[in-house]
Amino acid sequence: MASDTESPSNSALRPWLVRIPEVFEQVASDVLDQLGAETTTRLGQEYYLIKVASPKSVHHSPATKFTRWNLPMDHTWPCNPRKMDQFIEKAAQTLAGKFADRKPQGLFVGQLNPGSPDKYFKTLASNLRGRTLQLFPGLTAATVEEQHPTKETLFCLLGKEGLFCGMQSPRRSNGLYAGGSKYIDKDGPDSISRAGAKIAEALHYLLLYRPPLPAGSHWLELGACPGGMTGELLAREQKVTAIDRAPLDKRLDKKPGLKFLQSDVVTFNPRKGETYDALLCDMNCPPEESIYHVIRLSRYLKKRGLVVFTLKLPKVETVHQPCALFDQIVETTTGKGLQLFAQTHLTNNRHEFTLFFERK
Repeated sequence: MASDTESPSNSALRPWLVRIPEVFEQVASDVLDQLGAETTTRLGQEYYLIKVASPKSVHHSPATKFTRWNLPMDHTWPCNPRKMDQFIEKAAQTLAGKFADRKPQGLFVGQLNPGSPDKYFKTLASNLRGRTLQLFPGLTAATVEEQHPTKETLFCLLGKEGLFCGMQSPRRSNGLYAGGSKYIDKDGPDSISRAGAKIAEALHYLLLYRPPLPAGSHWLELGACPGGMTGELLAREQKVTAIDRAPLDKRLDKKPGLKFLQSDVVTFNPRKGETYDALLCDMNCPPEESIYHVIRLSRYLKKRGLVVFTLKLPKVETVHQPCALFDQIVETTTGKGLQLFAQTHLTNNRHEFTLFFERK
């Protein structure tokens, strides 16, 4: 990483908060280098406060795909909130003074360490938002789902390191929540597998780019076993044609809206005249193979039909190798009627990226 003597003047650097998932921690320093980070301070478990000469590097570097969320830092208050008298009131008044005139569409506060068993900062975040909202009349987005993807929101994150705030649109930040993540219980009593939480978060993420698919939309799911994603889609009143050589979880037997074909994706072809609104692929096979079947079957999608594709990565030891594989997969779809419009790393992804395509 560049030394201070090689950096532009401090006044020319812009502070930025980026979130790099813990699963990519071993390549975090390379990611930050490619983002143009001149200085770096670790915050929480996954957050890095960096200074960059150009915001373009944060948004357009090939390494950007390793950052789940990002936010320009318009206000930072390094402190220990537990030891601050009247922290909530002081912070709320400061936020009103700095941001009210910029008219954010909404205000949301999250934690730097959302997985901590200590509930203090979760409660503090809620209380800070409640008090600050009293000082921001006329906000148009009361909930995260009500945000317009391209209008600016005031996002704040806090923890034992202090309070860190900025304004940016949810789409530019790569998430509707402060920090980018919607918590989904992947181990609940009705959970079939971790994959259910992945598709639930993916569908929420899609609100950044397009309206949700209406009830009754028809999905073609490749490699559905054991049925975590299938069950989540059915719970949302979607129809699913699920394909896998292995059987689905017994809890899905006779579920309304489900058609299960216990067969190989390689030999599957839809019936004549059958079309789908969306195609879902989370197959555990080489991505070069799975994207081939996505392309082959995408011709059965309706116009603007959606593809949600999990790009399974080999063990991530460098930034270059996953980026090269990503480029290869996207290039494979070029000229095949599919257009990539978004990609992210979901909370429940491991060494994976989730890619979103649309049929032209």
